[in-house]
Amino acid sequence: MKLLTLVCLFMISFSTQAFEIGAEIPFFELKGYPKDTNLSEHKGKYIVLEWYNDGCPFVRKHYDSKSMQKLQKHFKSKVAWLTINSSAPGKQGHLADKKAAEAMYKKEGMNAYSLLLDKGGRIGKLFEAKTTPHMYIIDPKGKLVYQGAIDSIRSADIKDLKTADNYVYDALDAALDGKKIKVAKTKAYGCSVKY
Repeated sequence: MKLLTLVCLFMISFSTQAFEIGAEIPFFELKGYPKDTNLSEHKGKYIVLEWYNDGCPFVRKHYDSKSMQKLQKHFKSKVAWLTINSSAPGKQGHLADKKAAEAMYKKEGMNAYSLLLDKGGRIGKLFEAKTTPHMYIIDPKGKLVYQGAIDSIRSADIKDLKTADNYVYDALDAALDGKKIKVAKTKAYGCSVKY
């Protein structure tokens, strides 16, 4: 059991992705809280996909510090932020139903458009989401413009947030200002997605 806990604490990095930058992203539909969501509803807006597991220390770094909630709130009126849980039944972070998603959404103080339940991990596997958090940004034309890590320091230590470059903030800030995204692809780090 201790070994399994330690494995989760180690940073996992992956470089292979299902979609390359510039690829058109297919629409998908998931149930969640506060709203069930179909990606097509958000066509014409920037969309952020954030893979989430409340038990992952790398996710905890961003939620316990409130940095993720602040980021979600900062862009709330400009983007559709979709937090996705792909943890399977019996695995760390699993959310059984919409009631569980509602409780977690409220407990975390999320500002995301919705916390979505990816039952069976279908969407996570489609995107080849490897870690929590694993971040994707889709532009108003439905094309992938960023994928990878949330920031530049691969640690679960809250103190590192002060000096890390937040790739998602930088990418959204540039894109919304009509500028080129300087860093469009990075290696995601965190706990493995618990499919």
